[in-house]
Amino acid sequence: MRHTRRVDASTGPNPEDPTVTPPLRIALAQINATVGDIDGNTRRILDAMRAAEEAGAELVAFPELALTGYPPEDLLLKPAFISANLRALDQIARASRDCVAIVGFVDRQDDIFNAAAVLHGGRVVARYHKQYLPNYGVFDEDRYFRRGIEAPVFRLGEITIGVNICEDIWYAVGPTNAQSLAGAELIVNINASPFSDEKRSYRRKMLATRAGDNQVAVAYVNLVGGQDELVFDGASMVFAPSGDMLCHGKAFAEDLVIVDVDVAGVFRARLHDPRRRKAHLGQPVTRSEPIVIAERRTVPERAPRAVCMADVEISRVEEIYRALVLGVRDYMHKNGFTRAVLGLSGGIDSSLVAAVAADAIGAENVLGVSMPSRYSSQHSKDDARDLAEALGMEYRVVPIERGFQGLLDTMAETFAGLKEDVTEENMQARVRGQILMAISNKLGHLVLTTGNKSEVATGYATLYGDMAGGFAVIKDVPKMLVYALCRHRNAVGARPVIPESVLTKPPSAELRPDQTDQDSLPPYEVLDAILEAYVEDDRPIQEIVACGQFDVEVVRQVIGLVDRAEYKRRQAAPGIKVTPRAFGRDRRLPITNRFRE
Repeated sequence: MRHTRRVDASTGPNPEDPTVTPPLRIALAQINATVGDIDGNTRRILDAMRAAEEAGAELVAFPELALTGYPPEDLLLKPAFISANLRALDQIARASRDCVAIVGFVDRQDDIFNAAAVLHGGRVVARYHKQYLPNYGVFDEDRYFRRGIEAPVFRLGEITIGVNICEDIWYAVGPTNAQSLAGAELIVNINASPFSDEKRSYRRKMLATRAGDNQVAVAYVNLVGGQDELVFDGASMVFAPSGDMLCHGKAFAEDLVIVDVDVAGVFRARLHDPRRRKAHLGQPVTRSEPIVIAERRTVPERAPRAVCMADVEISRVEEIYRALVLGVRDYMHKNGFTRAVLGLSGGIDSSLVAAVAADAIGAENVLGVSMPSRYSSQHSKDDARDLAEALGMEYRVVPIERGFQGLLDTMAETFAGLKEDVTEENMQARVRGQILMAISNKLGHLVLTTGNKSEVATGYATLYGDMAGGFAVIKDVPKMLVYALCRHRNAVGARPVIPESVLTKPPSAELRPDQTDQDSLPPYEVLDAILEAYVEDDRPIQEIVACGQFDVEVVRQVIGLVDRAEYKRRQAAPGIKVTPRAFGRDRRLPITNRFRE
């Protein structure tokens, strides 16, 4: 762990007074775990445990399934994988000392469970099994796990603690509520909660509500890093029983957050709030003795503390940009790629992908290839060159004219007497795809595709052409958001890197004379609004038209394009999820489908 941040959240008793409970120092270790890298994840956990111990923490919490990485998917069907994770847990348990560690792992009995282990003094003291298994959107936990049925509480000295996992805390009546009523003064919630647009704000509100309603301190630790299409944003938090946020860790980066929680203040707050007494009425609560972990550790002298409120108020556009950068970096590095290649058309989509890639892995590791055809404008060629120079990336020009003409000649007899149409446009895109894949094969670069969500939604892309590649960076980024992200990148750097002409000229595939995207699609501000209503919200045609903004024929056109393009999306490269409803991960429809609105 590279970053250690501390905050004094004590608001009550004098810690030198032996008659009161001194603050509990906890550590939230938001690590970047890799699925299947059990040895590497174990090292990260052990390093963070040592750092927490040295910082005087009495408890350190790690993310959900920190040992295996999240989501392990069908690796969970391999008994050897489960066994390896249990052996690693034993290794970590043996290394535990005075600082209690809470570690996410896969438990095995007669079935498997998404679990948290409570470790102390060289052993596994207790286990908790996740109760609410999400099975929507990107989640598929009912496929693998049995749900837990118990919500125990633990005693660390005079402090009562509840431990639960991710989805468990999203329910008002659930483990958090039960553990609070059983006496828990602190809830430790371990998470692998993936990023999507504006989710961080919603998550903060939910946690504040859960803390306030239960009059309990809440420590929320989240996974960080990229895993295939998912990005985990970290941003671990601690809340007081009032619902006030006490600290906030870094977003999109590993962090070790140290915070002192005034547990004595929980009891004082409950004395002043009669709602808790009423909560017991008519509600069965499992009563059992708390599981005793240990006495509290004695730390003679603790390091100075500083307020930790990192990345609390970053803008929506900035957090999406940072998610894209982290997603590209981790996808490449975790899969063994060091360099990337992409086609630079001089358009806004490839400009954004190039900027993200340069920020993710270093501009010196990114190759931009301009592949002009007979229809490429001079300003597009100039914009591609200027972008590459501004970013400092390698740049090459590989014209496609000879390859395109060769294909035309090859197909001349077969196409005799037929007019040119989209076929010839797609042939150009496929020549470009061949060039990029050849560079990938020869030089070992990962091909980054440059299509945005608006294009992916409507099928405005060429199979085996501009869709060819290994990773689709902006496949979940609508076109209007692409513009906002480009302006953001220009604003935050030492100088603008994306030419102004890229931001202002009409978008065009330049596959025929004087072509613009609006020849085939509605204006993007209209298109994106219709796509949000249909794809994100599942609104029917009548409801979309009834809002009064769109012509019924335009809406029908867009929805028809979306429905017919499902077969293309199934063959697209994986890409980073940033919206609440990404194609493939969240929105899953059959290709063969005759239902129409």
